[in-house]
This record gives sequence, C-alpha cells and structure tokens, in this order.
Amino acid sequence: MNTTTASPASAGDDPFDALRPRLFSVAYRMLGTRADAEDVVQDAWLRWRQNTDRAAVQSPEAWLVTVVTRLAIDRLRAVKAEREAYVGRWLPEPLVQIEERTPETAVELASDLSMALLWVLERLSAEERAAFLLRQVFDHGYDEIAALLGKTEAACRQMVHRASERVQQHRARFDVPRDAHRRVVEKFIRAAQSGERDAIQALLAEDVELVGDGGGKVPSVYKVLHGAHRIANLFWVTGRRFGDQAAYRHALINGEPGLLRYVDGKLESAMGIATDGERIVGIYVVRNPDKLVGIPQTNVD
Repeated sequence: MNTTTASPASAGDDPFDALRPRLFSVAYRMLGTRADAEDVVQDAWLRWRQNTDRAAVQSPEAWLVTVVTRLAIDRLRAVKAEREAYVGRWLPEPLVQIEERTPETAVELASDLSMALLWVLERLSAEERAAFLLRQVFDHGYDEIAALLGKTEAACRQMVHRASERVQQHRARFDVPRDAHRRVVEKFIRAAQSGERDAIQALLAEDVELVGDGGGKVPSVYKVLHGAHRIANLFWVTGRRFGDQAAYRHALINGEPGLLRYVDGKLESAMGIATDGERIVGIYVVRNPDKLVGIPQTNVD
C-alpha cells in the first residue's frame, strides 16, 4: 500500500482510528484552527503508517500523542509571525454544533476547549501551551511531559506552574452547569433582540470583556473592549442598525452554549459566551469569514 495516498479508514483495526478524536482535540487546542489540526493529525497518521515496528509500541496512544504534540509545537512556531501580523485580535476557529446532542466527539468536547481558555492560551509559548494542556486538560504525568518535551520533570513542573498562573490571571474560571449557561445565553438573546440597552447591560458583569476577530476582512472591534456599559452600548447600536434583520440562533461553540448571529438570513458571526452562571463575563465574536466555513451560512429556523 502507498502510504502517501492511503486514507486512515483503510487502516482497519489500526488503533489510530479510535484515537483520532483525541489526537484532533490535542492538535486543535494547540493550534486553534481545524485545518491546521487536521494537517497535524494526518502527518501523525503518515508517520504511524510508515513506522515498520508498530507492533513493538507498548502504548500507541502515548506514541501518537507525543508525535501530534511535537508536530503542533513546530506548526505553532511556524505560524507565530503570521499571527503577529494578523489584523486585529486573533481568535480560534470556532467548533460549532447546532444540536447539543453530539456524535462520537462528545467525550472530547466535554473537556475544556472554551473560546475563553483558548484566547488566554495565545499568551503562552508553544512549549508552555503544550505542557499546560497535557497536564491540566489531558492529565498527563510530569514524567510523560518531560519525556515529550525533552526537559526535566522539575522544569516541566515550573513551566506548568507559570502557565497556570498566567491563565488564571487573565481568566476567571467558573464551573457552570450547561443548563445554567444556556439560560444566561437565552436571556442575552432576548435582551439583544429587544434593543433595550439597560436589559443588555444587566446581564453583563462589570468587568466583562469582548474580543472581536474580523481578520481584516470584515469590520470588527480592533481592541479588546472592557466594561458592561461600553459593551452594552455596542450591542445596542448594533441592534438599532440591523433591527429585525438580525436573528440569533443557539449553538454549541467549542462545547459550551453560545450563539450564531444572522443578518438578513446570512451568517454574520459566531459568539462564544463565558458566564459565571448569572452574568456574562466574556464574549468572543468571530466574524472572519475564513473561520466560519462549515457553519450553516443561512438561518433555516
């Protein structure tokens, strides 16, 4: 078989098939885009198929996670300059599901891949990001992380500690049940559609932040906005501008209740919503059309 053209599906009982969702979740959390994550997973598959001594691998999962992580670190370093030159703020490509009942990736989506977390992870170096995710999200031991990164366990502990401090400094973590999260999103939709500025502001925490990503291709807020009054004004102005042309639709955005906004029936943005269970603490608005591919482009409801 030609390993450069075969598909993973041809591997039959190859353990790679069962591990693919996990490998994708590692790569996506590292890179933030579906295409880059899929490329890394495909490269890992090719290396796995070209490994003539696969039977001697004691843990295919450990082997493949190591390969995917190393490839993702290399890819992240390669795109660093590109992201630094990005117009405006860079947000990850949202993983959107219209229905809350998920297919086989449900377990992977249950882990933390929220827009809020991935936005904060952009502040970390490639190795810090890998160490943090492997430890805090995927629960790998420090010995595994050290072997993967080629560092001592002590160095990896320090790296994870520093990364955790930076993440917590910029992101308040709330364990909010999905039903409570969804209720907050529903209230926000009603307030935004009502056009009542006070109703919108009442749902926003005083220190709420809004990050917009238009990629220089469509208008978007260039700087991060802070404060309930300022962000409520933005939605109020947007509501007055679009009026009845704007419609909101529930969706899971990176595993959490969020929403899609349609204008004149066409997809305008995907919004990740972070909440403490009562008020919204973060809104992450992706408008760059390149990152909205794969989401229903028209509102069929």
